[in-house]
Amino acid sequence: MRICCPYCGEREAEEFSIQGEAAGPRPDPGAEDAAGQFHAYVHLRDNPFGPTREYWYHANGCRRWLIVSRDTGDHAILAVEFARP
Repeated sequence: MRICCPYCGEREAEEFSIQGEAAGPRPDPGAEDAAGQFHAYVHLRDNPFGPTREYWYHANGCRRWLIVSRDTGDHAILAVEFARP
């Protein structure tokens, strides 16, 4: 699988480290049930079949965080963008 980094261009997936789905915001560490919220955020994720958005880290390249939209059915890369502008 090849990923087209917006900064470095097209690279092999081995240069990247997948970090999970690009879910909503992280839990509030100051919340009363912060430990439970964090557990659910990290471990109770959906595993959809079809299009999904995931965080990827370009560890062996520009070291930027990316959001990769890909189809889990055939691993086709649909879009790649920086996680932050």
